[in-house]
Parts: sequence; structure tokens; C-alpha cells
Amino acid sequence: MIINCVAYEEGRRLCDIDVSEVAVHLAHPHRFVWVALHDPDADELATFQEVFGLHELAVEDALAGHQRPKVEEYGDALFVVTQMMSALQEEIQFGQLAIFAGPGYVLSVRQHHHRGFTDVRHRCEREPELLKQGPAFVLYALMDVVVDRYFPILESLEAELESIEEQMFVKGNARTSLKRLYQLKRSIMCVKHAVNPLSEASAHLFGGRVPALCKGTQDYFRDVYDHLHRIEAAVDTIRETITTAIQVNLAMIAIDEGEVQKRLASWAAIFAVATILAGVWGMNFTHMPELDWRMGYPMALGAMGLCCGALYRHFRRAGWL
Repeated sequence: MIINCVAYEEGRRLCDIDVSEVAVHLAHPHRFVWVALHDPDADELATFQEVFGLHELAVEDALAGHQRPKVEEYGDALFVVTQMMSALQEEIQFGQLAIFAGPGYVLSVRQHHHRGFTDVRHRCEREPELLKQGPAFVLYALMDVVVDRYFPILESLEAELESIEEQMFVKGNARTSLKRLYQLKRSIMCVKHAVNPLSEASAHLFGGRVPALCKGTQDYFRDVYDHLHRIEAAVDTIRETITTAIQVNLAMIAIDEGEVQKRLASWAAIFAVATILAGVWGMNFTHMPELDWRMGYPMALGAMGLCCGALYRHFRRAGWL
């Protein structure tokens, strides 16, 4: 589905155009076309492939979705893949934004994600002096907002981690906390897989042999890289904290199980003494002087109670009961 197809000249919006008019504007040296697609089918993307001269491998990746973040050069054009993320109730929704940028055009293809980039277009149109730099600035603006949307996700994950840490030492919450920690670890790994490759790829847009399309806009892409570097550091910190929390949580579970085992062992020892005494006096020997005592039965019960009471007092003082 085509969301927008707009022509710009010298940083200012000219008009919305039809697909059939794109070639006319591409021929103008001071204009560029910005097209936004959402979950397009193969025929829709094939139309723009023909108009913009997109590489077939890049088109295939844009259609497939769930690609690894990357930056690829095809002649004088760039193909950028980023992973989109947004908080959806208690889960993170993932999608893909593929961007084709070349002389005279920008084509963004959003896959499997509900949140669009209308705000980015409006922001760019309010800054014609920057938009005058053409497709490179639009590429930066799209990458920048994708990266900026990672920060609320990190904040929500950090808040979840703090909540788990507060509940870890509450009696009976150890197993629940462990389950939440593993779910959080899975989420942070998904964030890591989205951020790290993009950070590595974006470094090629401002350092070393900079693509021709990005010359003059290196500072903007360096800013994107700095944000990604901050996110990487935050992700690593959260991962280390989760690992430590899991270890602490497992230790808490082991301590709880040890407490249960000590209680069971204490009661087993107490009843073992009574069982031994009952077993001694329950043997059917002919010559057992205690069997003839009138007070034998109450004395046996008293001896059992005394021994059990002494053991109970000992285990109680030791903290086992």
C-alpha cells in the first residue's frame, strides 16, 4: 500500500504525485521523490523497482522482511535495512524498515509494523534548509527516528528489571522472578540483534570511504552511530545485570530448598529416635525385664517424649525449625 508519494524541490514540498509522474520529476536535477510503502506486495514494489532501477536482490530482501540490519551499496544507491521496535502491552512488536536511497529518490518500505513515519516527513518539511540536502538527509531522518524509538523500549526493560529486583527477595517469589528474568533476557537479546549489526553498518556512512550519496551529511550519520553506541552500552549493562540477577535468584531458590531440607531432616531425626525406642521395646524376646514393670509403658513414652523434646529444642536453637 502506498502511504505517500511526494515530490520535493530545493527542500520544499511541491505536490503529491502519481506513480506515473515519478519519472518526470526524477529527470529534474533539483528535485527528488520520497515514496513510503506499507506491507507492499510484489507487484507494487516491482513498479518502483522499474522506475527507480532498484537492484533485484535488495527488492527481494525488502519483500521478505525480518532481515538482518545492514547497509549495502548498489552503484550510486544505498539499501538500508533496520529493525523497528515498539512496546505493545507487555510485549515488544518487531518490524522492518527497508530504505532505498539514490540520486533523486527515497523509497521506504515498512513491513509488519503498525507505526508509521508521518511525523518524520512533517519534521523534515519544517526544515527546508536541511531537506535541501536531498535523499541523504531523508535517509538520516528515517534512521534517526528508528533508533530514537529504541530508547523507550530500553527504559521499559530497565523498569521491568528494577521491578523484578524489588520482588526477588520476597518469600515465595523466587521461581516467578526467574521466569520473568528469562523472558526479559530474551527481549534484550532481540534488541541486541537489532542494534549491533546496525551500529556496525552505519559506521560506513560517515567514516572511511563514504558513499557518494552521503557526502556532506556525514555528521548526521555520526550522530545516529553515537546513539546506537549508547544503546549498545545500555544493552550490555542490562544483560550483565540480568545475568547477575539470575545467579542471585538461583541462589535464593537453593537457599529455600536447603531450608526445606533442613526442616525435613530435623523432623526425620526426631521421629527416628522415637522409632528406635519403640523398636527396642517392641522386640519379642522372652527375657526382657522391662516387660514386667508396672510403670514400663509410661516410662517408655516419657523417654520418647523427653528425647524428642530435647532434639526439637536443639534444632530450634540451631535455626533448622
